[in-house]
Amino acid sequence: MAELINMPKLGFDMREGKLGEWVVKEGDSVGQGETIAIIETDKASVEVPAFRAGVLHRILVPAGESVPIGVPIAVIGEAGEQIDLAALGVTQAEPKAEVRAEAAAQAVPAAAAPQPVATAAALEGGRLAASPVALRMAAELGIDINKVPGSGPGGRIIKRDIEAYLAAQDQAAKAAKTAPAPSVTPPMAIPSYEPTMEGYRAVPLTGMRQTIARRMVESKTTAPHFYITMDIDMAAAMALRAQLNALLPESDKISVNDFIVKASALALRQFPNINASFAGSEIHVHDQVNVGIAVARETGLVVTVVRDCDKKPLAEIAKDARELVGRAREGRMKADDMVGGTFTISNLGMFDVDDFIAIIGPGQTAIMAVGSVKQMPVVKDGQLAVGTRMKATISADHRVTDGAEAARFMQAFKAALEQPLRLLL
Repeated sequence: MAELINMPKLGFDMREGKLGEWVVKEGDSVGQGETIAIIETDKASVEVPAFRAGVLHRILVPAGESVPIGVPIAVIGEAGEQIDLAALGVTQAEPKAEVRAEAAAQAVPAAAAPQPVATAAALEGGRLAASPVALRMAAELGIDINKVPGSGPGGRIIKRDIEAYLAAQDQAAKAAKTAPAPSVTPPMAIPSYEPTMEGYRAVPLTGMRQTIARRMVESKTTAPHFYITMDIDMAAAMALRAQLNALLPESDKISVNDFIVKASALALRQFPNINASFAGSEIHVHDQVNVGIAVARETGLVVTVVRDCDKKPLAEIAKDARELVGRAREGRMKADDMVGGTFTISNLGMFDVDDFIAIIGPGQTAIMAVGSVKQMPVVKDGQLAVGTRMKATISADHRVTDGAEAARFMQAFKAALEQPLRLLL
């Protein structure tokens, strides 16, 4: 039986995705879990697997087009099956039709191009009438699409209209620069104490940096953050790690971060209110303990998610984290890699950072900021000695939890690392 493949939601605040590439073509047979397409989001290129085996009968969204999440992008079914789009609830292959209409409109000679039917954007059933290409261009160029006249069918805004609007804006700006300045009496000079900004270069924000900026401002201005830092004795954990890694091949080594992920998962199981989300009049306490790992890339930060960390042995967490972080750094994550996180670890220890605080990701209650493991002087039993220490700071949402509960969570996290055999039970 034929089924629709819809644009998946690949991130907390994802609204639409771009079909970067179809890995298979119409008529190809695919197995369950086989990659069929690459979706491009603001943060990464994500592999989309087939949710069932069958034949890819129809591609509804061509490569290069962007559509909102939940919109059908393809039809999968049995070999030889007749496809009835209407029966599947698809009245027409909208994205392809839009591309054809836009191409036809752009093929009209400039002299014969229809005049815009309105000075503001037209509406289709109460929605803005604009092609996906035009919407994406307007967003990338910072253009208010409601001010763009549409010359497509029925006043629809298409790619050519965005280009014409941009050209008109450029001409207006040039005309303003060349216009003679009006003769006015100069005002009294007021000394400026602001530094001059000479010698800089403007670097436009990438889509990923825009997303990070929007999400961090949203989190910092809506979630009342508070912070708790603890100093953790890592001597026993580092000794156990050395013993375990001596038994493992190089490809299977366990990292300090794997210890941290497992310890946080055990603490989250003890304190489920930290493993939660604020939802207006409710708090959603999550059944799964899915720990996100912040991964630095040249274009910005992404968070990849290791699932069920409280139930998995340390070696399995290490294996999953290694694969997930590797895909994240390559920018080719799978659909589930970035969603479902209930808590996040941000580890800057590899950069010789002592301690820092992190901003909570939207949809979560807390994030743990971890510094480097260092040898330092400590007082033990009244005597000065050399100790192995690490600082960890939790940022927590005061709408969901309080200082005492977060402090007890940190005590449980600390105990798991200072008595690391708990991580193997």
